[in-house]
Amino acid sequence: MSVIKKPIITEKMTAMGEKHGRYAFVVDKNANKIEIKKAVKKMYNVNVASVNTINTPGKSLSRFTTTGVLSGHKGKYKKAIITLAKGETIDFYSSI
Repeated sequence: MSVIKKPIITEKMTAMGEKHGRYAFVVDKNANKIEIKKAVKKMYNVNVASVNTINTPGKSLSRFTTTGVLSGHKGKYKKAIITLAKGETIDFYSSI
């Protein structure tokens, strides 16, 4: 079981990373803050100052087509926002 599923790379999170040293990850639903902190430290070799977690609810989606209305939903997931120690950064593009 991997604690970190994938990083969230959006325009908003890139700006937060550059300005405040915060990065977001989609994490396992059962992971706690201590496990997330250890996983980020091990994977990226950085010092983590704090971890904030958010349980995002699933969203229902609908689309109107010529054959009728199609409906579905997006799954729920857990998001972790990591604040790094001063002077530390994570470069997602070089670690691929």
